[in-house]
Amino acid sequence: MCMTCGCGNDEVHVEGAEHTHADGTVHSHAHVHPHDHSHDQGGIGWHTHSDGTTHRHPDVHSHEQVGGNLHFGQGAAGTSAPGMTQARMVRIERDILARNDDIAQRNRQWLAQRGIFALNLVSSPGSGKTTLLVRTIERLSGLIPVAVIEGDQQTTFDADRIRATGAPAIQINTGKGCHLDAAMVETALSRLAPAADSVLMIENVGNLVCPAGFDLGEAYKVVVLSVTEGEDKPLKYPDMFHAAALMLLNKVDLLPHLSFDVERCLANARRVNPAIEIIEISATTGVGMHDWLIWIERGARAARERRLDQAETLKRAADVGALERMAQAGVPQQGGTPGNAPLTR
Repeated sequence: MCMTCGCGNDEVHVEGAEHTHADGTVHSHAHVHPHDHSHDQGGIGWHTHSDGTTHRHPDVHSHEQVGGNLHFGQGAAGTSAPGMTQARMVRIERDILARNDDIAQRNRQWLAQRGIFALNLVSSPGSGKTTLLVRTIERLSGLIPVAVIEGDQQTTFDADRIRATGAPAIQINTGKGCHLDAAMVETALSRLAPAADSVLMIENVGNLVCPAGFDLGEAYKVVVLSVTEGEDKPLKYPDMFHAAALMLLNKVDLLPHLSFDVERCLANARRVNPAIEIIEISATTGVGMHDWLIWIERGARAARERRLDQAETLKRAADVGALERMAQAGVPQQGGTPGNAPLTR
């Protein structure tokens, strides 16, 4: 329900936030975001009787489809919650996402200034993205520095696996939260401090719903789909596949043992997102890893070149500014005297 009320962030824990008191106890404070709405009886259907009791009659608008199926996502908000109008849900969603997008843009600028190519890896639980990430780091060792932000509701298991490769990693535990958001990533970046001209992998919480709507400041979302999940996933969770630039069809080494229609899966993904790139891959056998690494290297090179271009632009601007200040101060310049001609840019 994060798009409806934004709850769950009061249990977020980012590694490195602990501190020690004088009595030796070690703990961390929750990363709390303002909760600017109430869960009171103010929604549609709530009313108070003369005896003081307050209750609500369900505000259910069932949308019958062929066969009597119900669809609660046809309103303007794309979802439904008891006691809330579609208009209120839209307002809440816009407010949450607007605040998140502001921080995401700040993250994006921070990363761009350092030439860091950031990817947001999203998938269902059990798709194999952590194993794929470990293999990717091993293959890129000595070529491109890689740092990782790991997102899970609990434990540091995945961050521990990443650190075992020698790559720096930090764990974000979201508690009841079902996705990472830009504020969590901003906090993690300040502690992780990834190297300039590196690759940052953000492994999101296993969930194909909520992460689709939350920009973290990444260059691209990469959705990992395992062949064990079924070829209809892109149609069941279209928002995620529409938001992703790349789909990694993982665990293709298991295809001989499954009744999985690869062509149908690819067609479903392109039906949702005609522009999506697709790589068939296996972290176990290495199939497709070369194409995946080339894709990463191309993005990392572009991020580095943009940083260099920006640095050169700033340097030229600084040089012109210095010359203008010299001219205003009457300092002779090579090739002429002050006031001969206006400076050309």
